[in-house]
Amino acid sequence: MVHQNTVEEARRDAKEGKSPSTQAGEFVREEIHHVRDGVHGARSTKQAIAIGLSKARRAGVKLPLPTDGKVSNAARKQAVRDSARGRLRPELSGKRSRAKLTALQRESYATASHEALAAQTRASSRRRETAARHRASMKAVRTKGAEGIRWAAKKAARTRRKLG
Repeated sequence: MVHQNTVEEARRDAKEGKSPSTQAGEFVREEIHHVRDGVHGARSTKQAIAIGLSKARRAGVKLPLPTDGKVSNAARKQAVRDSARGRLRPELSGKRSRAKLTALQRESYATASHEALAAQTRASSRRRETAARHRASMKAVRTKGAEGIRWAAKKAARTRRKLG
């Protein structure tokens, strides 16, 4: 179940002209909190993110469909259905909703831990090309400010100390 304040946050992001992925981030964040709070689990961190993106599409966020080769045909078709549902708003089946929740409650709750999310982020970053990672880091430097850059440098030093 999507909380009303999550939808409001996403709408506020849309009014501010932020990208659809930023709007969808609100739903993904909510889903991660659901797993952490014990509402339900997820088989993997990717599944928790996918559930959040699905909820965003159903709430009317105009997310682009996943590109060919990135996801299975079934996942792509589901994204199309979610986008359509975001425009139509059909009735939901209570039985089906309960069945989904019960199935997710049998899954692991560790998939939303800080370690699991960090591993997912690193893996996702590795799949991107070097230039794209560089652009992202340069944008971070521009938008972080002096305080943020200092904090990031200290964190990088701590990480190097742990690994070295």
